[in-house]
Amino acid sequence: MEPDEPGTSAVATEIMPLAFPKGKEKYCELCQREAYLQCAKCQVTFYCNADHQQADWVGVHERICQMLVSIRSMKDIYDPAVRKRNQLRKICKLVAQSKLSEGKHEEALPAAHCCLQTSIDLYGPNTIQLVPAYILLAEANMGLGNLAVVAELLSQAEWAVLKNPELGASVQQQLHRSLGHYHTSVGNLEIALHHFSNDIYFACEEYGLDSSATTKGYFLIADVFARQGRTAIVHSLYSEVAERWHNHLNSLLETHQQHADSSVSFYEKAQRVEMEEMLRVILEFEQKQSRRDAALIALIAHNLAMLWFINGDLHKAQDFGSTALQASLQIPKHKLTEPIQELLQQVESLQTEPQPGSD
Repeated sequence: MEPDEPGTSAVATEIMPLAFPKGKEKYCELCQREAYLQCAKCQVTFYCNADHQQADWVGVHERICQMLVSIRSMKDIYDPAVRKRNQLRKICKLVAQSKLSEGKHEEALPAAHCCLQTSIDLYGPNTIQLVPAYILLAEANMGLGNLAVVAELLSQAEWAVLKNPELGASVQQQLHRSLGHYHTSVGNLEIALHHFSNDIYFACEEYGLDSSATTKGYFLIADVFARQGRTAIVHSLYSEVAERWHNHLNSLLETHQQHADSSVSFYEKAQRVEMEEMLRVILEFEQKQSRRDAALIALIAHNLAMLWFINGDLHKAQDFGSTALQASLQIPKHKLTEPIQELLQQVESLQTEPQPGSD
């Protein structure tokens, strides 16, 4: 069953106590307090008040409402509904990740809670499979400033990892990144550097030394050094991030040009948002320096121009392309001048093409 399409309105009804067996109290989906309302659509999800019902609806429930009927009504552990429960876990994980990428931390909480609960139902408590859900919940609470909750969630994740050292590098990378975020938030900058370094180590182990997957780790380390006022190191790390993205985006641009009529999105929204944020922060940092590095500014702006070109925003591609060209022209025979000019020509060509349906 596909998840429900978002957009329908949330409806709740009061719980009728006689409708359930004695001793089978119902608890709120979000806070686990005694429930007084139930979803009128699926009738298997319960809430302590209308605010929590609405928060869950906006966060994830509207997408999974009807899926929950068969999952929560299952009688046999070998029922096919187990497959639906795993599908539910994956959907909740993706929704939570998407909300977090958009900075919607409060809306991410219901999906992250559902991901954790479904993981517990599938794998049991205190198992290694719960770590990704702990990390999602920690990131959502971090954005809301609930640092005590974050510390507890990450402690549970660390304990699960300690008991299962064979855990894959990808999950260990995510855990160290979250731990780095937490220690940055509470001011333990040296400990944060340790965790972000491990983030890069496990990213290299999982994806390779030259992978663009390592860029966020370098970026986060640079942020810590910026907090310490170590500008020269920040500049060096930002150069590394920009070079790695440039190699990756060049390759991606070639693929895009070969399939110019394809409607396939080369980057999920979450990935694009994260990349754009990193590059924008780096560009602003470099432009504010008293001694500007024209070559680095050209590189970063060219990255942003390629990114927006690939994602179809020609106006932004032109703006960043113009910034890149202005910087590159300050350096005689700079290697990026020609590629930047070619990109701007492609943007101009697409902007002057007649639109479908126009006379």
